[in-house]
Amino acid sequence: MARSLGLPHIMREADGTAVGHWGPYVLKTAFQPIFAFEPDGLKQRAFEGLIRPFRDGQATSPGQFFAAIPSIDRLRVEALARDLHILNAGTAFGPQVTLFINFDPSLFCEKPVVDTALHEMRIVLGEAGLPFENIVCEVTEQPSGSALALQDFVSALRREGYRVAVDDYGAESSDMERVKQLRPDIVKFDAKWVARLMDSQPGVTLLKVMVGEFRQQGIVTVFEGIEENWQLDVAHEVGASMVQGFVLARPELSPTSFRLEVDEPAQASIPSDPGPEAPNVVDAPVVARKPQGRVFGRRGLT
Repeated sequence: MARSLGLPHIMREADGTAVGHWGPYVLKTAFQPIFAFEPDGLKQRAFEGLIRPFRDGQATSPGQFFAAIPSIDRLRVEALARDLHILNAGTAFGPQVTLFINFDPSLFCEKPVVDTALHEMRIVLGEAGLPFENIVCEVTEQPSGSALALQDFVSALRREGYRVAVDDYGAESSDMERVKQLRPDIVKFDAKWVARLMDSQPGVTLLKVMVGEFRQQGIVTVFEGIEENWQLDVAHEVGASMVQGFVLARPELSPTSFRLEVDEPAQASIPSDPGPEAPNVVDAPVVARKPQGRVFGRRGLT
């Protein structure tokens, strides 16, 4: 039997899963693991929370759902999605989980809005029993017109103790200098962009140079949308710290079959330094390889 958590629009199911309600929609959390390259293989080190809307029991695309939300309600609905992810991560994985959650920075251009949102997140994190430092807040870059507001928002997240990731790097108006100004802990490379670059030797070389530049800044890199085994090889060889994609694990609705794999302390679940295994940008060129029935078996997957 579902019960109220005392949070607007959220109920707790009998199995402990939190579900949201917004108009005719039921909102659920899906988790997708993020893996780190480590000396003894790929290790599952974090999860990204993804919203999955349902209407009349039928799945609806997230894009279609958010397109139907009036602009006046967008801030509240996005907060509802984050609350669900935090609550479900706490139930499914416990306080050691590292959780990536998304923010649309265009909604946080005014200080009162930011302050209210962060206050509400403190309450939900307390309910879930998750430490602030285990939350990675994903934000997208913004064009120069909103750069100051984005920097202020990122600074506010840092003051709360959250880690910050720039999402979809490489899409649209991405700019490495603007990213450096934000000083994120993590940069997530846009999936479609990475796939295109991996298709050619010049593209692979560019990836290697960019990853190397971020590494010199102490920034962890994540390649999203990895769908082929050969892409895992290329991601490792250009020095990416972490990878995420269907070839590793598809998103699963909470409660999932995933199990937490972290070491002590909890924050060590995301590498702060890619380490000596990562190739240097002046190494020999990396050769892009198309699928040839290869299996990513020499490093193993756990």
